[in-house]
Amino acid sequence: MYDVVISGAGPAGSKCAEVLSKRGFKVALIDRDISWRKPCGGAVHSRIFKYYPQLRNAKFHQISGIAMYSADYHQFKYKWKDTRYYGITVDRLEFDNFLRNIAIDAGAELFDKNLSIDFVTRNKRRIGIKTKYANETKEYLGKIIIVGDGINSKLLNKLGLRKNIEELMFAKCAIMEGENNLNEDFMSIFFKSYKGYGWIFPLSDNKFNIGCGSMGKDHLKYNLNSIYTDFIKDSEIQNYIPRSDYKKIWEATYPLPALGVNEKNLYLDNLMIIGDAAGFVSPISGEGISPSVVSGNAAAEAAIYAIEEEDISNQTLKKYRFHPKVKKIIRNFKLNRYLADFSFEHKGRNISKMFELAQKDDDYREEVVDTLLFNNTPSKDFLLKLKY
Repeated sequence: MYDVVISGAGPAGSKCAEVLSKRGFKVALIDRDISWRKPCGGAVHSRIFKYYPQLRNAKFHQISGIAMYSADYHQFKYKWKDTRYYGITVDRLEFDNFLRNIAIDAGAELFDKNLSIDFVTRNKRRIGIKTKYANETKEYLGKIIIVGDGINSKLLNKLGLRKNIEELMFAKCAIMEGENNLNEDFMSIFFKSYKGYGWIFPLSDNKFNIGCGSMGKDHLKYNLNSIYTDFIKDSEIQNYIPRSDYKKIWEATYPLPALGVNEKNLYLDNLMIIGDAAGFVSPISGEGISPSVVSGNAAAEAAIYAIEEEDISNQTLKKYRFHPKVKKIIRNFKLNRYLADFSFEHKGRNISKMFELAQKDDDYREEVVDTLLFNNTPSKDFLLKLKY
């Protein structure tokens, strides 16, 4: 019997397991395959260092600036070296294992090759997670259950929380290797005329992550493979990656939440949902690693309180939903959702105008950075200026 059983050993699940294990709780950390690379652009916000100071000594690629482009290729560049902490870009296979090993070192028990397929129930009460392991079925019993195994979680289906297609973004990306013209210090994001964007993130001097995706109803209008091919072959993109013989290390397609945190379904009796599974992904930038880590940390704190109080009901676990940092993410993501809808209006013209204003007005420039990159709440005049 475990104190907490966590399904999903990604950034959210690993942080949750680490915090609990350090406090002496018995934790089962379940993952379907730790050799699987999570499809993702791999850009990580600098706030990650607050939760993982170990990353400062790791050898992940450092990023100190961003270049953003509107659909008509109006450019907005920002470099935060010497004014803000650098971010990092990562290969998710290496990065996730780095975080997972920290949780294991803290005392969490990892159960690899276990696909979570259902809850174990007794007398209509969830008491654990049922997994498929090779040709066997296994059960992991715990006082509290944490669901953090992504948007395709079978456990979400069992809870009736599966997303419909209009609530998702669908993306395709690849890690490629070869000589290129990328600025190693900058990650580049390309907003499109449809509701979506592409990106190129350097991972080293000759390796990069490239991809694109579309959101909501626009995913129904555009074929993902087609827009991915068009993006890579675009003449502007060819300026950065001019060769035709790049070595493709890996390629994948994937869904991710596009509407922000599912705040009404974050917790039930003896159960919490974290990370991508709960919608901790920015509706405008798609950045989800740092918010997911925050969600895992907050859920761990709520679980510790509930177990110590010997009350694992939803009334106690609501501390997770109302954790100050979770509340802030929910509030900011609601704004980002509105901002995303507004920005992509008129075939992306609003984004182009935003970048034009930022070049002329230093204060507005700072607001663009704080809003798009740091999920901060802009002033009331921020969007009004775009309407005139």
